[in-house]
Amino acid sequence: MMTRLWNTPTLSALFGAAALLLGAPAAAETLDMPAPPALQEPDHSVTLPGRGMSMLQVEERFGSPREKFDDVGDPPITRWVYPDFTVYFEYQYVINAVAHDNLTRPGSS
Repeated sequence: MMTRLWNTPTLSALFGAAALLLGAPAAAETLDMPAPPALQEPDHSVTLPGRGMSMLQVEERFGSPREKFDDVGDPPITRWVYPDFTVYFEYQYVINAVAHDNLTRPGSS
């Protein structure tokens, strides 16, 4: 003989409670906070070298950098620092360029 684990009144009560919970309106408070500087929209007023530009093209277009660092690692990564941005090269081609802000400008405190 089979034993019934759930009787009809118990199932009705469970389904009724679930229906009440699922149908209840959700209440939440919205808190608006400014994003930290690292997550805010970047300043697009600075023109940056494009990915794939050669060192020669960067120097022709933007002039000599304020500082050139020797290459590091394998593949060699070279860094050039300009007043408003820093350029990273792999071999002789741009892989990234980053605009400075008041917090990340090299030499600022």
